[in-house]
Amino acid sequence: MYKSLKKCMGLKKSVSALLAAMLISLPGASSLAMESIMPYSEVWGGETGTAYTVVDGSGEIQPFQVDLIGKMDGGKGGSRSIMARASGALIEQTGGVLQGMSGSPIYVEGRLVGALAAGIKDMAPYTFFITPIEDMLPLWSLPDNKNKGRLATFDLKKYQEDKAKKAEEEAKKEAKAEGESAAEEKQDAPEAENAAEEKQDAPEAENAAAGKQDVPEAENAAAGRQDAPEAAKSAAEADEAGKAPAAAEAGSEEKSEAGAAEPALEETAVAEKNEAGEPVAEMEKEPKSTLFFSGFNTSGLDYLKKKLDPKGELSFVPMGIEAGQGFLATRYNAELQPGSPVGVAVVCGDFSVGATGTVTAVEGKKVLAFGHSFLHKGNVNYFMTDASVVGTISGPAAGMKIANMGSIIGRVNQDRETGVAGILGEFPSVVPMKIRVEDKTLGRQDNYGVRIAYDEDYLPQLTAGVAYAAVAKTSDTTAGATAKVDFTIRTDALPGGKVTRSNMFYGAEDVGQNAVGELAQAMNLICNNKDKESDIVDVQADISLEEGRHTASLVSATPEKMTAAPGETVNFKTTIKPYRGEKQTLTIPYTVPKLQQEGTLHLDVRGGGFIPVTAAMLLQQVGLETADEEGKNQKVADRLQNLMDTPRNNEIIIAPGAGQPPTSEKEQRRMIREAAKAAKAQAEEEKKNHKVEFLKDKKKDDQTRFETEYIIDNVIHATLKVERP
Repeated sequence: MYKSLKKCMGLKKSVSALLAAMLISLPGASSLAMESIMPYSEVWGGETGTAYTVVDGSGEIQPFQVDLIGKMDGGKGGSRSIMARASGALIEQTGGVLQGMSGSPIYVEGRLVGALAAGIKDMAPYTFFITPIEDMLPLWSLPDNKNKGRLATFDLKKYQEDKAKKAEEEAKKEAKAEGESAAEEKQDAPEAENAAEEKQDAPEAENAAAGKQDVPEAENAAAGRQDAPEAAKSAAEADEAGKAPAAAEAGSEEKSEAGAAEPALEETAVAEKNEAGEPVAEMEKEPKSTLFFSGFNTSGLDYLKKKLDPKGELSFVPMGIEAGQGFLATRYNAELQPGSPVGVAVVCGDFSVGATGTVTAVEGKKVLAFGHSFLHKGNVNYFMTDASVVGTISGPAAGMKIANMGSIIGRVNQDRETGVAGILGEFPSVVPMKIRVEDKTLGRQDNYGVRIAYDEDYLPQLTAGVAYAAVAKTSDTTAGATAKVDFTIRTDALPGGKVTRSNMFYGAEDVGQNAVGELAQAMNLICNNKDKESDIVDVQADISLEEGRHTASLVSATPEKMTAAPGETVNFKTTIKPYRGEKQTLTIPYTVPKLQQEGTLHLDVRGGGFIPVTAAMLLQQVGLETADEEGKNQKVADRLQNLMDTPRNNEIIIAPGAGQPPTSEKEQRRMIREAAKAAKAQAEEEKKNHKVEFLKDKKKDDQTRFETEYIIDNVIHATLKVERP
């Protein structure tokens, strides 16, 4: 090893330097102390060093030569970097420094200088910049306030260990008891003396002691199956655990590869100066990061791109092997070495979103990588995965190292300008999501599963993006189709613990975008709760699609009698005309509000998706406040409840409305006076009867909701004469 390292470095080294360099290739490097570093102040141009990275499927960490050119300091508050040039057979083979090599550790005389971090767009692929290790090390000591769910979580690893330990103890007790029994019965038999010892050597005891998965009890415990009482209890506890750790989701043994690659090599500051104080030519910056996806088709990727990156700051590349089993495996005792590939992800499963790069330094369980940011989000809660390199692609302007994410091995907790930092064996809070999609026209049905890292800034977009991608993959077309959507979000954001919603949508161009809109709305409300950070247990969505336009228009709505008393129910004979179908007649009961004043009651008969024009809305249009400004200062729980209570597009709603628009200014003033009078009467009635829930119930009491098989696409008007008996 000594000769190999000396040849790779091509330099004379002291004994201590050689020992430090040797740690790079030792299998147990992650459990050892980090090697010595070279401070930025000691770096000078003209020195020669060695970088380490993996470039092919062999997984071997290979060296290449690096010549330091000079230092660049962005000034007060700016970033520092070291300009360098790569050379040698490996670099000639790859065609230069590639995306995916970011984070590769660079050593001079056995001391760690920093991480390969940035290239210059459309310029020489052999010249790059180094982020000083001195600027990366502080990431390990920055505050970490993420991953702090308040609900109890289920620690699968601890459960397995406790279960195995308990099984081992029980096996020993049983063996001892049987041994003693045998000794009593056969005291004169030589075999009796060894009974207890032989029993402990039994396969069952051996398996129990090792906690192996082939032991039924241990297997059930690890998987959280309901046929093991204790496992079921722990699973139930996990079910109440808000943001469950990724480890608790790792019951599936199927390991899937989610293709991903490295973020774009982020550029250093413009117009910086070199050591001689001479200005450096202005450099064109590349996108902030490159995100790589697996599982997304073109339309799914386009949708997520618009949601996740509306300003166009990121570079999106669909690449990698599609993950086919839903959840990645979890490795609890993984080790990394400087130069190893590593992944960072925000979504893992049938759809994956993340990037891979290279490990720069390891100290115990702490890891530094990339040499630049992933999404530059500061203190974060992302997946750390191991990764396998597929190969490299070189190009005239920029090349790329292609890698696939493997198992979840830890948590990334810092995403800063100088790199990413994480902890092996510690796992992020996640939101599991399952989606079932059925295309009735094609007779196709698929189920998808992902885990989304708990990040409130991205959860709504990622949730909607994954749901849309599932629709886009299952249905060959989403244009000119009708969709029915049901979703459930389990969360402590409202007292009931669940947000449930069902609705129908039609889209002439893309019904998928309409279908996931309310899911995104609900997630936005939860993630933007001003009062507290809400826990989310999981998200489930069921979406069915069918080609064609399942809409209908209201033709008429005639009451069975023209006069009714407050509180009386009147049947409306309602005719609808389905799109390119025959007319249908429905009987819809409507109950006159108990507080309705005498006179003409104007009613809107409309589809649930139409916003009613009420007298209160007319008051707001002229700048007058109503007695109750709906939505003002509402709690998130109330807003979520309102979303659940909102009429569906496939419902016919009969409710008081503004009637026909006023034909003159005089008529408008009359309607405003009547609306104000009604609002005042309503407030007095509430005060008189001390009905705290009056306003909450009034909306439901004032309207009738009638479900149909069609999306109702218009509104008509009807009237009743109200007379008190």
